[in-house]
Amino acid sequence: MEIRASDEDRQRTVAALERHTGAGRLTLDEFAERARLAHDARTLDDLAAVTHDLPAEPPREERPRGDLLMLFAIAAVTLVLLAIFIAVTR
Repeated sequence: MEIRASDEDRQRTVAALERHTGAGRLTLDEFAERARLAHDARTLDDLAAVTHDLPAEPPREERPRGDLLMLFAIAAVTLVLLAIFIAVTR
């Protein structure tokens, strides 16, 4: 039984192709052809065929969020220091 692909599945596949192209695994011509195939895909098997020879990417939820957390921590410290500075200078 073949499972039909959703628009989100197609978009996720094209985004992966973009990342692989940026990493130098695909030429622009290969990307264009595979993106066309991804947009035309009807099933998940069709989408898998588009990326079958590319390395698997880690699922999004397993990617580290350290950069975002560090940015939040820096922003929080900056706000606290700014509040202290304003309180002292008044």
